[in-house]
Amino acid sequence: MTSSALTRPGQRERLSEKLAEIDWRLAFVLTVIAGLGSMILYSAAGNSWGPWANKHLMRYGLCLGVMLGLSLIGLRIWFAAAYPTYVIALILLLLVPVIGHSSLGAKRWIFGVQPSEIMKVGLVLALARFYHGLSSREAAMSWKLLIPVALIGLPVVLVAHQPDLGTAILLAVTGFGIMMLGGLSWRLMTSAVVLGGAAIVPFVMFVLKPYQRDRLLTFLHPENDPSGLGYHITQSKIAIGSGGLMGKGFGLGSQSQLNFLPEKQTDFVFSTFGEEFGLVGCVGLLVLYGLTIAIALRIASISHSHFGRLSAAGVTVTFALYVLVNAAMVMGLAPVVGVPMPLMSYGGTVMVTVMVCFGLVEAVRVHRYEEMPSGRGALF
Repeated sequence: MTSSALTRPGQRERLSEKLAEIDWRLAFVLTVIAGLGSMILYSAAGNSWGPWANKHLMRYGLCLGVMLGLSLIGLRIWFAAAYPTYVIALILLLLVPVIGHSSLGAKRWIFGVQPSEIMKVGLVLALARFYHGLSSREAAMSWKLLIPVALIGLPVVLVAHQPDLGTAILLAVTGFGIMMLGGLSWRLMTSAVVLGGAAIVPFVMFVLKPYQRDRLLTFLHPENDPSGLGYHITQSKIAIGSGGLMGKGFGLGSQSQLNFLPEKQTDFVFSTFGEEFGLVGCVGLLVLYGLTIAIALRIASISHSHFGRLSAAGVTVTFALYVLVNAAMVMGLAPVVGVPMPLMSYGGTVMVTVMVCFGLVEAVRVHRYEEMPSGRGALF
């Protein structure tokens, strides 16, 4: 018997052990949410599998396989890939104004890929690796904190310039959240919040583009232009409100079926869901999202490495922000910024990003005992 033959049973055993360590509860909840997404996309298309529901299911099936495959990759490999992923995403963001192509008034794509989606993963990995090499005192307050500020600020400025304010906000809040989880002192945290609040007015007046300022004003007073700038949010609130407690029933939503509700398959899919399944359905869906977040944060908490804890918690923060911003947006509690509802909205780019993120979370679960490099020197 050859030596290679002798190693195969052990290799299969190690693979089976890794598969057993995957948190299948998380995979199940994600599948339920994606299944509900396909169901509502079927309804939004006039009770037809095309053009959205069928592709949504197939994409999720492929992305689920990607997630499970990524869960088997050791944390040392994720650790080594952290800075290269960030650098590649940053280079692509720099190239967007040069070779990117525009759609709906924004230049965000290179060869059909949004570099900002790659940056969502790259930023989390880079910050997690950086903080892995810091002492608790340095993480709380030191000059080295200028490095994560720069790591966050560069992509935020580039993405906001595309313009894509929604993604820029997600990157900024995710980065700040990781700094908080990394041990940022309360004094610096409070100062950052105060300075951020003070900068809102000049930011709105001098940085935002005219149409972005119009969106903000429309959010404050949508009734001033119900058939123009306020049309999206007005129709969304009508759809959700008309669903009542139990909803109008599957496939019976008038706002979506009669095409009064814009972007009913993407940004406003939660409104479509609320019209057909009512308050009970919306609460149930949000509970599923909450359960997903709770499971992912639990996985982050049991990791034995600081890198594992911060990376899993960081991508979970990104996912939670997707849900929070979209739900608030369609209910009129936040301006319309074009953030989709993860695993519900039609679109492949965000789904790939979300499932890669949960592949990282599962990898943290599977390899939670793996020893990591000391990380001293922080940046390198």
